[in-house]
Amino acid sequence: MLSQIQRLSQETEGRYASDEEIRFLAEYTRSFELRVQTYQKLQACEATIVQQVQGKIRATDPTLFRRGNEDVTAKCRQDIILALRYSTTAMLIDDPESMREQLLFWLQTIVRAFNKQKISNAIYTIMQDVIKQVLTPNEASLILPILEMNRRMLGTV
Repeated sequence: MLSQIQRLSQETEGRYASDEEIRFLAEYTRSFELRVQTYQKLQACEATIVQQVQGKIRATDPTLFRRGNEDVTAKCRQDIILALRYSTTAMLIDDPESMREQLLFWLQTIVRAFNKQKISNAIYTIMQDVIKQVLTPNEASLILPILEMNRRMLGTV
């Protein structure tokens, strides 16, 4: 939303925007209540979601929480929390593009530098499954595309 508004402002400088150019505002307004409801639900369920994601990752591949002899469960837990929070905020303001440009490109460099694509792929794949269980289909339809974008950017080589 914010990047769309900024783009609109730049593209329409000195003139009125067309109906087509401002259509995204009407669409956002229609989905606003559902976005807020989904945001609040994810906020309230954060601990449960994180716990379930960690549990399923551990059940799938317990080595994903190890770096050599070091247990990195706490670090991974913090990464899962931050991923969920940033994704939820991007969903609320309907601005996955800003998230992609400002956060994911930077994180992609870090993930690749530390060879963490496998854990990133697992986190976002499992998080999508968990969220499908926590949210209604309408609510999930708002956040799942953002989580999938994250998975594609961070979880692949």
